[in-house]
Amino acid sequence: MSPLRNVRRRQVLRFALSIPILSSLKIASANDSATVAFGTTAVFLDDEINLLDRWSSELGNVCGADVRFVQRNSYREIDDLLAAGRLDVAWVCGFPYVTHPHTMRLMAIPDYGGQPLYRSYLIVPRSDTQTTHITQLRNRVFAFSDPESNSGFLVPTTELIRAGIQPSRFFKKSFFTYAHRKVVDAVTSGLADAGEIDGYVYDTIEKQYPERTRNVRVAWRSPQYGFPPIVGRHTLDDESFVRIQRALVGMKDHPAGQDVLQRLNLDGFVPDNDKVFDGIRRLVAILNSGPV
Repeated sequence: MSPLRNVRRRQVLRFALSIPILSSLKIASANDSATVAFGTTAVFLDDEINLLDRWSSELGNVCGADVRFVQRNSYREIDDLLAAGRLDVAWVCGFPYVTHPHTMRLMAIPDYGGQPLYRSYLIVPRSDTQTTHITQLRNRVFAFSDPESNSGFLVPTTELIRAGIQPSRFFKKSFFTYAHRKVVDAVTSGLADAGEIDGYVYDTIEKQYPERTRNVRVAWRSPQYGFPPIVGRHTLDDESFVRIQRALVGMKDHPAGQDVLQRLNLDGFVPDNDKVFDGIRRLVAILNSGPV
C-alpha cells in the first residue's frame, strides 16, 4: 500500500505502536536532574557513535550532567518517547515540531551557513540530465526519507499538491528509507529513480564522503525552511531547560564544542525563534487541504 495513504493512519496509531519500545528503555526519570536523555534519529553518518560520545561528553561537562543519547530510526519513535516523558531533549524535525506543540518546547536551532535554515533537495541519478522538478517523475519509483520529515516527505508531497497532482496516484511506487543518507543509497543503487533529502545531510555527505554522492545530482532545491530544531519535553523544568540551552548555544565558544560542531558540519546553535517555522506551517496547511 502506498506510504502516502498510510501517513495519517500512522499518526493516529503513534502512541500505541510505541509501547514495546518504551517498555524496553532504561532512562532516568524526569526527577533525576543528574541525567539528561537526549533523543536523535539516524541523521548522522558512519562515525555517529564516536561523534555522539564526544557530544555527550562536551554537553555533560558544561551542564554538569550525564548526557545519554538515545537513537531511534524514525521521527515518530523519538516524538513518542518525548511525549511520554522518556526523553528530556531531542533533535526533531520541524514538521512534528509544528504539529505537536503540546509535547515539545523549542530550545535551540542549528546555525547552518549563518542561518537557522535549510533546504530540501530532489536528487536523481547523475545519468538523468532532464529532471528539474518532482512533477516530471510520473510513474517512476520515488524514495521518501520519513513520513514525519519536512524535507523528505512534506516538501515533495506539497509540491505535487500545488501542481494539482494527487500524490498517492502519481508514482509507480514510493517507499520510506527512514534515514536521509539511505535516500542517497536508494538512488545510487537504482532502487529508486529519485528521492527527496535534507539538504544539510546531503551537503555533509558530499563534504565528508564525496564518493557516496558521485553518481547522483541535485535536480532541484526547495525554498529555505526552519532547520530541524532541538526541543525539550514540555514538562522539563525551567532550570534544566535553560542550562541545556546555554550549553548548546555556547558550544561555539570553546574548543571541545567547536570540534563537535565541525564534525556536525554546523556553525553553532542559536536560541529559539519560532517564527522560522512559519513556512513549514504553511506546508502543513497545504497538506491538510490537498489530495493525498
